Amino acid sequence: MRQITFEDKVPGMNQTRKFIVPGYVKDFKCIGAACEDSCCIGWNVDIDQHTYMKYKKMRDAELTPIIEKHLKRNRAASSEAQYGKIKLNKLNDDFRCPFLDERKLCKIQICKGEKYLSSVCTSYPRIINDVNSVFERSATVSCPEAARLALLNPRGIEFVEDEEPIGTRHFLRARIDTNDRKFANKPEKYLWDLRIFTINALQNRSYKLWERLIIIGMFCKKIEECVTENKTDEIPGVIGLFTDCINDRSFSEGLSGIPTQNTIQMELLKQIADTRYVMGINSARYIECFNDFLVGIQYTEDSRIEDIGTRYSEAYARYVEGFIREHEYIFENYLVNFAFKNIFPLSDGKTVFDSYMVLVLHYALIKMHLIGMSIPHEGLTVELTLKLIQSFAKEVEHNQQYISVIIELMKQNNYNTMAYMAIFIKN
Repeated sequence: MRQITFEDKVPGMNQTRKFIVPGYVKDFKCIGAACEDSCCIGWNVDIDQHTYMKYKKMRDAELTPIIEKHLKRNRAASSEAQYGKIKLNKLNDDFRCPFLDERKLCKIQICKGEKYLSSVCTSYPRIINDVNSVFERSATVSCPEAARLALLNPRGIEFVEDEEPIGTRHFLRARIDTNDRKFANKPEKYLWDLRIFTINALQNRSYKLWERLIIIGMFCKKIEECVTENKTDEIPGVIGLFTDCINDRSFSEGLSGIPTQNTIQMELLKQIADTRYVMGINSARYIECFNDFLVGIQYTEDSRIEDIGTRYSEAYARYVEGFIREHEYIFENYLVNFAFKNIFPLSDGKTVFDSYMVLVLHYALIKMHLIGMSIPHEGLTVELTLKLIQSFAKEVEHNQQYISVIIELMKQNNYNTMAYMAIFIKN
């Protein structure tokens, strides 16, 4: 099992600041007009307070009229980072930033330079977290170039140390100090150990990926029990026990007996995907993928769920099973990157098991889409898989409202159990 090492190095008074990064981050560069998508299309654009004031004072023959028409104060802002917003233009089926030119390049950057970009625009697709004063940088795979670099390495994601000049602008997503006294009896106290265990488990290729996910689910359930029973001091023992069971393959017999329920999987996941569709989709690339899925499984109001389930199962066996077996590293890399950037399993204030549920649903929804898409395309390719993952991430990963809705939906229907998680995971 490949070990990851998070070195506890606190930035000092040097001219540079150290970061822990997945190796691919060091190779990332925006490809600009060559990108098949654009981070300036399909999203609302937040403007931080400092940049907002700078734009309001700007006097430029080309830019000032656009600023006066499209830069608005965000009265519902919850932070200085959301102080203002850009009112988007609608062009055909796309909503795009009015500063985007016909080559999909930013007029502000062209005319004024990168220093005039907002914090969000400067940082994207990079994600910055501060854990115990150690900065971590990763990237979201909603950027096509970041997706290629993060997902397509067959060796998997490795973590390295990087550095940048102190004072470099970035947008901090999360900050946590596990040594804070308020975490003395909470799972945050053991965050490093929890993260190292889960990432190592995700990268343990002596198990199939679906097996790794179920083992992590059982682990998260046990950690959740420690929390609810006020036994957080038992967490190190749970980590040690599960590590031993993974190494001696104690889980193998139990995993082999988990049934496959493809029809139920597809029906439940389709309901969850429909919830996102009803909330509104801005990505034309994702709409193409979703429509391919619907065409593939022939999901109509008149269709019998048993017939749809049969087509779904046949597509998996004919087109998808072999592709996933050969390219399982793509999905492993997706999950590892997701876990690292979201500080899994303590993501955004969620409980441990809720964080696990969100991880599984992202993986399961991606797999569901690909199974349906494989039918009209008569198979899968790496390029088609990247298109789906990137556009899915753009529509789902960045929408906290949707994530909150599906967590509540799962709980209302009592789907938030390991039994249902196994249905979502295994084909």
